[in-house]
Amino acid sequence: MDLFNRGRPVRVCAPMVRYSKLAFRCLVRKYDCDVCFTPMIIAADFMRSAKARDSEFTTNKTDRPLIVQFAAKDAHTLAEAACVVSPFSDGVDLNCGCPQRWAVSEGYGACLINKPELVKDMVRHVRNQIDNPNYAVSIKIRIHKDLRKTVDLCQKVEAAGVSWITVHGRTADERHQPVHYNAIKTIKDSLSIPVIANGDIKSMQDVEAVYELTGVDGVMAARGLLANPAMFAGYEETPLQCVWDWLDIAVEHGTPFTCFHHHLIYMLERISSQPERRVFNSLSSTSAVVDFLHSTYVWETLT
Repeated sequence: MDLFNRGRPVRVCAPMVRYSKLAFRCLVRKYDCDVCFTPMIIAADFMRSAKARDSEFTTNKTDRPLIVQFAAKDAHTLAEAACVVSPFSDGVDLNCGCPQRWAVSEGYGACLINKPELVKDMVRHVRNQIDNPNYAVSIKIRIHKDLRKTVDLCQKVEAAGVSWITVHGRTADERHQPVHYNAIKTIKDSLSIPVIANGDIKSMQDVEAVYELTGVDGVMAARGLLANPAMFAGYEETPLQCVWDWLDIAVEHGTPFTCFHHHLIYMLERISSQPERRVFNSLSSTSAVVDFLHSTYVWETLT
């Protein structure tokens, strides 16, 4: 929570399925990211299976501050999962924003914004189960078409002891429509706890603009960081040093090839030509990727 007292917006790496794993979190932390979220973990599966716990949640001593995001639909399961991860993290976040059909049909994600009493109970239950008063309990939401409902939800969870709220400024039905930053400002003005803005953050200019427009306490990026993990350090596009850093970190963590390759596809999109991308995207081994990068970019690095 001390991060919110620095006089500038807290820079947050969003929870991204498949992508915001330990290796990528290590990379963005090298480039001025303040807080990282894990990918969304289904709390019930996490508690049911040791195998799921081992594969879904990995961390190390340098991976802090770390927020573990859970999908849950009952207070007991969420609190149980929070107790398991609390010694290795700085907070848990309840996903109340995932708009995917499978999540909503299972009672997870964005459908929870229509169940304020349940969300309030879940927050309170976690707060009561964790001994550490400094451990964060947060939620990430989407907005209602009727913003009064969103404000009501936020005020209820604030009263229940939530540490902060992340607001993705779209409704559950909206995908690529413009973000409703005015709605985020209204929510921020209605609360006394920190609010983090999320949606279409692709540069530090966006971070500053949203900060000025909404008065929020932090800004969360997802696709912007995938395309440029050094974004929070002020780079307009991925610097080559960041690419080399990713190679080192990914190899050190034994990152599966598909994940390793996909991250590089995102990073190189703005800094490579179309013919280069066509060749790179077809590569199928780590050694081929390394050879391609050295042959394509080594001279630029030397100069």
